[in-house]
Amino acid sequence: MIKAILTDIEGTITRISFVKEILFPYAADKLPEFVTQHADTPEVRTQLDAVRTELGEPQASLERVITSLLNWIAEDKKITPLKQLQGMIWQHGYQNGDFTGHIYPDAYQFLCAEHDAGKALYVYSSGSVQAQQLLFAHSDYGDMRPMFSGYFDTRVGAKQQPEAYQTIVSQLSFAAHEILFLSDVVAELDAAKAAGMQTLQLWRDGQPRAQAHPFIEDFSQYHAQESQ
Repeated sequence: MIKAILTDIEGTITRISFVKEILFPYAADKLPEFVTQHADTPEVRTQLDAVRTELGEPQASLERVITSLLNWIAEDKKITPLKQLQGMIWQHGYQNGDFTGHIYPDAYQFLCAEHDAGKALYVYSSGSVQAQQLLFAHSDYGDMRPMFSGYFDTRVGAKQQPEAYQTIVSQLSFAAHEILFLSDVVAELDAAKAAGMQTLQLWRDGQPRAQAHPFIEDFSQYHAQESQ
């Protein structure tokens, strides 16, 4: 019996283009000025030092760090200090009303229904926990944060590694088989299944379809699939 739902964000409950066409370009545009202005604040300095560690260049200049961050954005790298800095930049964008967090209507209805039915809802995304909370705080449907019981990002591990899902299970009060993981990415679903979770693929944008996992094209099909 499913008692908890762990959901991916991009491509699952929000459209991929929201991240690719709005959030990433916004962060890339604002990052040089943001990092330069805030380099001496503790939270930013910590992330810049983490970038230097990632590069293996402890004395890397600020210019070198900024260039590396912009390259990582262009390459869609899932590197924790980049994600943390992006989250800080997006916070300004949300608060300034430059954009709201896109949520598919069927995903919103599904999350509301499952929450109302007593399921515990969690999020696991490559975006930082801060970025996740910002999206839900400023979503198209207002503040959705009260629906969620917890958030996970790459600090628990890479999304394509079973160990990350094992770490998540260890932090929840549910057995792995009581947790349903939702994602559009086959490798993530494979990793979650290897950790003992139940899985369901959202097949929205022509991604490779998983042979080892059930799938739906939108959440209106969820209960029909669940009863099969």
